[in-house]
Amino acid sequence: MDLALEPEPVDWTRPWYDAVRPAYARLGQGPLIEALNRASAAHALHNAAGQPLRFVPQSALPEGVAYEAFIGATGNVPTRDNLHDFFNALVWLTFPRIKVQLNALQAAQIALAGVGKSRGPARDAATIFDENAALLVVTDDDTGRAHVAALRNHDWYSALYAGRARFGPQAQVWSFGHALMEKLVAPRKAITAHTRVLYAPADFFALSFDERRAWIDATVSAQLRDEELATASFTPLPVLGVPGWWEGQDEAFYADATVFRPKRRTE
Repeated sequence: MDLALEPEPVDWTRPWYDAVRPAYARLGQGPLIEALNRASAAHALHNAAGQPLRFVPQSALPEGVAYEAFIGATGNVPTRDNLHDFFNALVWLTFPRIKVQLNALQAAQIALAGVGKSRGPARDAATIFDENAALLVVTDDDTGRAHVAALRNHDWYSALYAGRARFGPQAQVWSFGHALMEKLVAPRKAITAHTRVLYAPADFFALSFDERRAWIDATVSAQLRDEELATASFTPLPVLGVPGWWEGQDEAFYADATVFRPKRRTE
């Protein structure tokens, strides 16, 4: 895949690509795998075992070997000629520490239980994170926690409309999941991310892009080393509802209950 010949047009001006746009811009032209490997080598990326991270053709994955286990054992990331794997590679270049921890978790679960028909709860949560996560960074204070509580309670008006001025100076959404990025090539209002919340000191929001990216990468990877990842840790977020991420975000936009659904109440 030549970087000048993407299989579908990507609108790089869209804010949901802010996180990976710098990694894309640094690749330059040429065959995709060669460009990715230059970038990986320049940043000395590696897998959990310390082996250099390299992107290889999908044909390098031996028959019967699980994708995640192969990366964990060799440092080689099988990469197909499509947008899904293209965005996956950009996330490796953007958040390498998080990707290493997710891969280590997935590989460990495969070693423990095999591939099987069911991934199991830990591997399922890691896969959801890898494919469809967004990272919501908010201020580590009462206002930030109230904002998150509104989001978890599906109080969309408070979290996204009334609270829209917080986005940017006190709250930021960073796309992470490569399948999420692929879906957003053709944006639809119903596209929803599995969102992980990070509480950050107030000075986080004054840092440069790369300082914020590095803080997120280090913080989340450390959390993943110390916690038992579960699907319950995510909260849904219709991504076109992130203030500034789409046009026409008036009150009626957020009143669309087919997308901004009320929270299910259990007795």
